[in-house]
Amino acid sequence: MTRCAVMGAGSWGTAFAMVLADAGSQVTLWARRQELVDAVNTTHENPDYLPGVRLPESVRATTDPAEALAGADFAVLVVPSQTLRDNLAAWAPLIEPQTVLVSLMKGIELGTAKRMSEVIDEVTKVGPERVAVVSGPNLAREIANRQPAASVVACVDEAVAKRLQAACHTPYFRPYTNTDVVGCELGGAVKNVIGLAVGMAAGMGLGDNTKATLITRGLAETTRLGEVLGADPHTFAGLAGMGDLVATCSSPLSRNNTFGMNLGRGMSLAETIAATRQTAEGVKSCESVLDLARRNGVDMPIVEAVVDVVHNGRPTQEALQTLMSRSAKAERR
Repeated sequence: MTRCAVMGAGSWGTAFAMVLADAGSQVTLWARRQELVDAVNTTHENPDYLPGVRLPESVRATTDPAEALAGADFAVLVVPSQTLRDNLAAWAPLIEPQTVLVSLMKGIELGTAKRMSEVIDEVTKVGPERVAVVSGPNLAREIANRQPAASVVACVDEAVAKRLQAACHTPYFRPYTNTDVVGCELGGAVKNVIGLAVGMAAGMGLGDNTKATLITRGLAETTRLGEVLGADPHTFAGLAGMGDLVATCSSPLSRNNTFGMNLGRGMSLAETIAATRQTAEGVKSCESVLDLARRNGVDMPIVEAVVDVVHNGRPTQEALQTLMSRSAKAERR
């Protein structure tokens, strides 16, 4: 039986633990708080993040990372992206030689502008062939309700991607393999930023034409950056690109969309943060995505506008006007 450690007991970590268990794996869910661990082990439910969802009995929880990682074939990392480096520094000595590290995180590290797989490899020194990512239109609550969904599991070693595919393939969760780790990670990280922009537009009362424009041009920005970094442009037309982007920009379950909507309605950043219970990755990653783009000479005006609103206090209406007044150019640019 495949043994999996899921390091992080938020909504997505808990939902993916359920997927792995439903696919036949033995799963240990690591959480920081003892009361959450006790709830999972006694009631088979995560009351804080997925209330009302019964977890398989093959999912057990612990606060001990060594216990979670012992004998793991896959260690699934699902913590806020900006905390990954510090967490991994503590966990690295506990990772066994056979363990493949799997990133469910969709962010770019502040300061270094590194993708999550790059941070994992840098801290653990396991090599890229032991680092995989999962990305796609995967809203946690819908997955937890076992609604049909698909995703991408990517690793530079296709054999590893296929092993992970088998470990999380269920009647309701259909994973596809890919070797384009760069493209899959960028699609997941940038879509959070575009989700903020679309949420702002909705909060301002703007309609579907505006939202469609932001989604489409946001995808163009993502593809431009990806091509410069060596990604396959076809990846952005797939589940980890357009698929994830559409889900994030259209669903009230999306944290980034909801966060942006509150900003568009006129709430301050502090008020919006206070009203948001879980991490909206795009809030911090918009800065690191823009940093990555500038380091590589890639123009990303929507990302820049989001940074201006979220971190520089620029009014949403003013940011929109700046986007609309940009010089005319061919669509392919």
